[in-house]
Amino acid sequence: MHRLLNRLQLGFKALRELGMRQLSLYAVYQLGLRSGHYRRATPPPRKSEASYPYRLQPVLRLPEASQVIRLNGKNGLAALRKESDEIVHGKVGLFGAGPVPLGLAPPGKLQHWTAYERDEHDLGDLKFIWEPARFGWAFTLGRAFWLTGDERYPEAFWRYLEAFWEANPAYLGPNWLSGQEAAIRLCALIFAAQAFAASQHSTPARLAQLAESVAQHAARIPPTLVYARAQHNNHLITEALGLYTAAAALPAHPQAAKWQHLGWKWLNHACQTQFAPDGAYCQHSTNYHRLALQAASWACAVQATCFPATPFPPASLSRLQAGVSWLLTLLDPNSGQVPNLGPNDGALLLPLAGSAFADYRPALQAAARAFFGEAALPPGAWDEASLWLGLPANPAREAAPGPRLAHPGQSVLRGAHGAWAYLRTARFTSRPGHADQLHLDLWWQGLNLAQDPGTYRYTAPPPWDNALTSTLVHNTLSVDGLEQMTRAGRFLYLDWAQATGVRRAQAGDGSFEQLRASHNGYHRRGMTHQRQVTAFQDGRWRVEDSLIGRSRQTPTARLHWLLPDLPWQAEFALHSLSLLLTTPHGVIELLVRSETNLHPGLARAGELLLGEGEAHPTWGWTSATYGDKMPALALLVTFQGQLPLQITSEWILPNETS
Repeated sequence: MHRLLNRLQLGFKALRELGMRQLSLYAVYQLGLRSGHYRRATPPPRKSEASYPYRLQPVLRLPEASQVIRLNGKNGLAALRKESDEIVHGKVGLFGAGPVPLGLAPPGKLQHWTAYERDEHDLGDLKFIWEPARFGWAFTLGRAFWLTGDERYPEAFWRYLEAFWEANPAYLGPNWLSGQEAAIRLCALIFAAQAFAASQHSTPARLAQLAESVAQHAARIPPTLVYARAQHNNHLITEALGLYTAAAALPAHPQAAKWQHLGWKWLNHACQTQFAPDGAYCQHSTNYHRLALQAASWACAVQATCFPATPFPPASLSRLQAGVSWLLTLLDPNSGQVPNLGPNDGALLLPLAGSAFADYRPALQAAARAFFGEAALPPGAWDEASLWLGLPANPAREAAPGPRLAHPGQSVLRGAHGAWAYLRTARFTSRPGHADQLHLDLWWQGLNLAQDPGTYRYTAPPPWDNALTSTLVHNTLSVDGLEQMTRAGRFLYLDWAQATGVRRAQAGDGSFEQLRASHNGYHRRGMTHQRQVTAFQDGRWRVEDSLIGRSRQTPTARLHWLLPDLPWQAEFALHSLSLLLTTPHGVIELLVRSETNLHPGLARAGELLLGEGEAHPTWGWTSATYGDKMPALALLVTFQGQLPLQITSEWILPNETS
């Protein structure tokens, strides 16, 4: 009975916070599954001996090879060849990590995709099956062939594609389970068809079979578009993009008009509802934010080539411009990286540049050109993605890059010596992926000093079942070992903690700038967490945390800082702790002080280096991309006392001449 009441309570909370519309759409999807409707709507097609009658058309204005080679130079071309040669020999980098064997055949006997949705098969983490089948590596081979004319690259593409067709017939197996996966693969196949069109390996028979496969992928999407609408996230924007792209590539297909209408309708709906007026993305994730901007940039390129009379409407354009500005504000100018905010599934929708996975400059430069008509960044290797999308530089508008791209509302502070910080102050209107209110990211000289742990794995045995979403591993304050929000599932938090009282202040003499905010995640315990961050022009950063309220409890609070895995030294007393980190740019000091007794701990890779007790296995890890985790230093400072309870962290960074 208690379990039933708990489930009912969670159900009412989900209804209140997610809304009736999303839950109703999800119920419709489940009805379609359980009734067998989707199985009947997507039957495996019969084999035909006749040649497929519809031919693929170009959807992009691809650049001159010499233009791209000039941009990247000999070193860039050599790096592209090296990566492409690895793919030719069966090794591919997944999620931006090192090369692994390219596997396109899913395990077990194939069944209709609906059987996998009903959890009738234990396939482990589907991300490792889906990622190679997204054909992101085909962009790499396509770029390499376009620039070099080396026939080994299209030969490898067709060899792998035919192996995929053999192992994954239409609508059978887990690679057809998601409409989003079909849409992402569809775009990669269409790019490859255009890039390899001049190859001797791209025979008419192969191109006809590829055209038929594109149509099968497009037909997979409409029956379950209701699921993408229920999710209200990147599923909708990518599935709409897939339909829109298929219509452009197969204009003579009988369903092309329907695909174009559905794709354009829901693409614009997603742009206008998933990006907030201030530019924040609904999934509260920098990685998914990039994916959404890349999808919209691709759509802009396809529209300009195939549907020039129907540009993005102003309502979509304004939200996309805000989305570009929002993410640009979080761009570290030294590294091209951004805080690893929220869920990160390792997605890179358009790998159209030689930059590393964590480099956001190619995506942001292309999106700025697509939606502002001008560059956001100075010229560089990150311009390559813009060239592939037919968004070349406009010298008349790019003399001073990005004059209109500043974002005033973001919780970012700029300090001395190139240091900057992001304070997480969200007002959730859609479900959060991480319980991370008042998390602080601190960057200096391209080094992420105070960092977000990332994601690592969505699906894995405990303790790694999406464990890095927790408040306890973010750079914030936790109370009595509790989350800021109620975790109701692997991907669901309820009782959303909301940031309030966000204030910005600045000294009249310019000696400091300050952000102040609070959140209500512990209001059920009669407490509010307040955080004040001050950037001093002498290179210091002060973070002041307070627990306030009328509660008569004596809470136990814990401050967490996730730091790079660097050489360290520590000294501590009853009320203070000094941690020295040796960086490539000098020694920094993190000084923590409180009026109550402090109990410090330092963990690395799930092991305690300093302090008493045992470390949790998830402490002291950071994950830059999906399925990959690296050791980090987790500083955990526990303290207890009556309210108000306060603790101060001061970062002391070397100046430029030290």
